[in-house]
Amino acid sequence: MNRPPWLAESAYPFDSRYFESDDGRLHYVDEGTGHPIVLVHGTPTWSFLYRNLITPLSRDYRVIAVDHLGFGLSETPTDAGYTPKDHADRLTSFIDSLDLGQFTLGVHDFGGPIGMSYAINKPETVSRLVVFNTWLWSLKDSITIRATSRLMRGWLGRLFYCRYNGSPRFLLKYMWGDESPLTDEIHQHYTAPFPSAEDRVPLWVLARELIGSSGWYESLWQRRSQIAQKPALVAWGLKDPSFGESYLDRWESALSNETVHRLPETGHFVPDEAADRVVPRLREFLAES
Repeated sequence: MNRPPWLAESAYPFDSRYFESDDGRLHYVDEGTGHPIVLVHGTPTWSFLYRNLITPLSRDYRVIAVDHLGFGLSETPTDAGYTPKDHADRLTSFIDSLDLGQFTLGVHDFGGPIGMSYAINKPETVSRLVVFNTWLWSLKDSITIRATSRLMRGWLGRLFYCRYNGSPRFLLKYMWGDESPLTDEIHQHYTAPFPSAEDRVPLWVLARELIGSSGWYESLWQRRSQIAQKPALVAWGLKDPSFGESYLDRWESALSNETVHRLPETGHFVPDEAADRVVPRLREFLAES
């Protein structure tokens, strides 16, 4: 398939590959050779989030980053499901199709429960974990998340997400710690994948599912022992206005073999905003075993 005109070769110099899921075509990149690293994004991002990790790490490792259905360069079928569990089921089919053996799993934002679902269900396949600002438990205890989810479920939320493309246009910028790397050109790569109201429905669904999928998140959290002892690198942006240190504390309680790298000046989108600081830590972590 042709690259869209808004996608800069210099920013995203990877060959596009495709996987035909039962619900629609998923786009992914698969760069380099060696021990596989699978990177799972959240919202409102896509594999572009990881571009500055893919390039250096693919010199020594096989780096795979997939776009969830409805995100990035994947299709957006109107009749597909877009809940986190729907994405997790498709991710499972995708990873299984690659027959990777053991691999390192990296997750961010909604990619946490989506990707960790695979690790919890098939712990023998995931050798190490890389965790960027995310969660794995019900968010019902968060007053802020409950209020946000309630607002976004109504007509005002649909207007914000579907008419104004508010998630990548406004929320993404708000959740950056240092906006200097987020140039207009880079920002366009986050807004352009959602050109119409129909294309933005998957974003709106995930906003609603912050609380709507609480039962599924909690079911994963109750099985966290499946991943608790795996070597884990946790790289956390401390200027994240939504995922504060209480989230990091909970990860530290759940993981018994973790290394934590705190980034005091970094916001939510760690793999993009702080790639230059994360890559050396990742290299050290991957070389340890």
